[in-house]
Amino acid sequence: MTALGAAGAAPSAPWRHVVLVGLPGAGKSTVGAAVAEAMQRPFVDFDAVIEREAGRRVSELFAEYGEAHFRALEATLSERLAAAGEACVLAPGGGWAANASAVAALRPRSWVVWLTVGVDEALRRIRAQGGGRPLLAGVDPEAALATLLAARQPQYAAADAQVGTEGLTVAEVVRRVVLVASQLPGSLAIRPVSDF
Repeated sequence: MTALGAAGAAPSAPWRHVVLVGLPGAGKSTVGAAVAEAMQRPFVDFDAVIEREAGRRVSELFAEYGEAHFRALEATLSERLAAAGEACVLAPGGGWAANASAVAALRPRSWVVWLTVGVDEALRRIRAQGGGRPLLAGVDPEAALATLLAARQPQYAAADAQVGTEGLTVAEVVRRVVLVASQLPGSLAIRPVSDF
């Protein structure tokens, strides 16, 4: 069964998704894909799945239907993943941690890792990727990111672990995330990441 397939019987052994949270620009998608490869798990990028299923870009969904609609789509996807029969590495959007219904759906079957990044570095990364973040459109992006961080920090801080991302290569962040995930109680054994 694929991670997003129909819900089946609960797995016989305990397993947990690894959910990466953090500000836009923290590296959730980039790091998440590499962590999934290292852990030999499927990778689910929430924005990519939602865009594929809605047939529209996230920015278009925000513009046309508003943030509440997008958060409802995140919550629905979280419910599906909670019922999936396979442990995955998940990269939800930056606001997922503040979406109570989405967190409630996934939290019992997940370990949450906060990828920390400062506002200046997050903004530098976003600009290097061409921008395009819906909550930063038409506003002072630095002030908007600072506001997002202040508002979401309590939810991010509720993660099971934190991994700093500044001044590190993607491979270094991946090693740290995999190490942290392998040490969380009940984690499945994973292969080493010496090839990163």
